[in-house]
Formats: sequence, structure tokens, C-alpha cells
Amino acid sequence: MPYSGKVHPGGRPDVRELAKLVITKLSVSEMDNNVYLLRCRQTDDQLLIDAADDAGTILEVVGGDGLRTVVTTHRHWDHHRALPEVVTATGAETVAGTDDADELPVPVDRRVTDGDTVQVGDCTLEVIHLVGHTPGSIALLYDDPDGTPHLFTGDSLFPGGVGKTWAPEDFASLVEDVSTKVFDRLPDETWFYPGHGADSTLGEQRPHLAEWRDRGW
Repeated sequence: MPYSGKVHPGGRPDVRELAKLVITKLSVSEMDNNVYLLRCRQTDDQLLIDAADDAGTILEVVGGDGLRTVVTTHRHWDHHRALPEVVTATGAETVAGTDDADELPVPVDRRVTDGDTVQVGDCTLEVIHLVGHTPGSIALLYDDPDGTPHLFTGDSLFPGGVGKTWAPEDFASLVEDVSTKVFDRLPDETWFYPGHGADSTLGEQRPHLAEWRDRGW
């Protein structure tokens, strides 16, 4: 079946096979948290984005090839409930945004911000720092040399708007960062993968940016 990005807690993962990278998406917990496992085709190295919950299911999807890295997109509890168990089981390196790292339930081996890169085998992910949902929220960009860009946005960008904020200045920061660092830079065909729910493309969302700014959320 072609990749749709539509998953639900307790359901089957959805798998997207790119030329050099395999992306597996699954949903866990009552909050429908998305977890993404990335595997380099050349080396079989694996990287996990957000060990949100249900460590048993995550480790089953990781399988016998092991896990080299776990990236946490932001500090909120629903995105790292399984992190201690997954790290203990795999010995994976932990990565998080500099300004959120101290809030995680495990020591963070590597703190990252704008322009840093994280490897999954031969594939490079670029860190984009998006301030507003939390101070240290990050997105990860895989600019596929054989296709279109792929962007993992955590809770900073969803179909229909930016992530939740709790103060006008936080919203202003987030919508500005998403506009300038994501929409102004990346093409419409960029596929993005949020922290909850269905995926989308920047082209589908771009016409609504002004509406998001006007409504203030």
C-alpha cells in the first residue's frame, strides 16, 4: 500500500520508502502521539524521533538492528514518556534542543540548535530551531537528494496551523519562525510529519499563513 501517513494508537505503522531512507510512522498513547523511526538503507543505522509512550511497541518496531540515536523534538511530557526505557534498552545517544534539554527525564548527550546536523547512517538531518511552543523546540529536515524535502515538525507545525502557545509573544515568535525558517525556505512539495495526527505538505498549508497570523493561534 502507498504511504498515507494515517496511523492510530494500537494500529499498524505506516512505512515510506525513499531512495536512501526508510521512514516508519506509528502512533502511541491516548494523545495520539506520532513516533518516527528512520533507517538508513546503506548502513541500517536507525534514529527515533520522539519516544512518546509505549516503549514495548517502539522497541518492537526498532527490532534487532538496534537504535543509534533518539531525538526529542521538545520538552512536553507526552513526547518523552518512553524515553528512559528506550534509552536503557538500546544505549542510544540522546539529542534535544539546547533550551529544552534540561527538562527531559534522561541526560541529553547532545544539545542542538539552528543549523546543527544529526546523522542517521549516510543521511543527514538538519536541525531547525522553532521558538514558541517551547523555548527549545526543534524540527528535523531531511533534504532528500533524490526527491523532495521531508520535515519532522514536532508540535510546532500541523495541518491547519502552528502549535499551541500560551502567550501572544510566544505565538508571534512561533509563527514568525515557521514562516521564515520553513515556508520562506522550503518548496511546496515539502512533506511534513507532525507530532500528532496526519501529515501534510507545505503547499497545502501555505495559502493559510495570513489567516493563522490574523486569528492569533
